[in-house]
Amino acid sequence: MTRTLRSALGFALGLLVKLYLATLRVSLHVDPSLDHDDPRPWILCFWHGDQFPLLSWKRRRPTVALVSHSADGQIQAQALRRQGLSVERGSTSRGGARGLIAIVRRLEQGHHAAFALDGPKGPRFTVASGARLAARLTGGVLVPMGSASSRGISLEKAWDKFRIPFPFTKVAVRLGPPVSADVSNEELGRAVTHASALASGDVGMIGSHQNAVLRHARRA
Repeated sequence: MTRTLRSALGFALGLLVKLYLATLRVSLHVDPSLDHDDPRPWILCFWHGDQFPLLSWKRRRPTVALVSHSADGQIQAQALRRQGLSVERGSTSRGGARGLIAIVRRLEQGHHAAFALDGPKGPRFTVASGARLAARLTGGVLVPMGSASSRGISLEKAWDKFRIPFPFTKVAVRLGPPVSADVSNEELGRAVTHASALASGDVGMIGSHQNAVLRHARRA
């Protein structure tokens, strides 16, 4: 597939996703300790597989995401731009340092950043250090996020068990209390798992994906 065709496919996918997200019944729960007037950038942290419902959240500032240099990453980058996100290219395996530098530059310009802690290829629920490093370099705060839906499908053959809510389904998005950049990877992972577990409780915790999150929360 050519680069032009991948870009066109990503554009079309982004429009479809935007229409799909508009059907969801989203409830947002923000921890009261999060100060919206705090000038420091937010580094939004979530688990891979939870990200689809999170796209429905109306972000308080322009937000940038790091997307891999792969062919699939080009499609994903175009689709995310249709959701109002800025995109920088890079990953833990290719161009990671350049990608992180670009993210830091955006944070210094007033953006927020979104990080799938265990991306782009896992292992699932294993925290990489990129989000914490971005927070330390910019004086930002780590904000754990979680999502859940009352009904949907989980792509069981995908390593992240990617979750897609059914149209017109109730979706919960949770933003937990801010976390210092000085915490360990394990502590940050526990905070994100807790946000995911709370979101699961908000919608009645239906489905194997939410159960997996809760099992991880109990182990954490």
